[in-house]
Amino acid sequence: MKAPYDIILRPVITERSMEKAGEKIYTFEVARDANKIEIREAVEAIFNVDVKSVNTMNTQGKVKRMGVHIGRRAARKKAIVRLAETSKPIEFFEGMV
Repeated sequence: MKAPYDIILRPVITERSMEKAGEKIYTFEVARDANKIEIREAVEAIFNVDVKSVNTMNTQGKVKRMGVHIGRRAARKKAIVRLAETSKPIEFFEGMV
């Protein structure tokens, strides 16, 4: 089994994700091979909160060119985590909202 810090890679800090943080909905970039159950357990272990639901999405890397060379950005997986109403908010996001 992987460690929780191997599953949750980094938070996604965008305008949209910061608006949702007030509603106890947080967005994280996660490992590509992680499933919803592993993500739920990792968030609960790291932040000591109760998770209500987890939605995931895979995003393919964009095709980019540099001169005549064609490459691709890295693909990634995002998880949108909704906390239970009785759960406390994640302190990491409190100063950003």
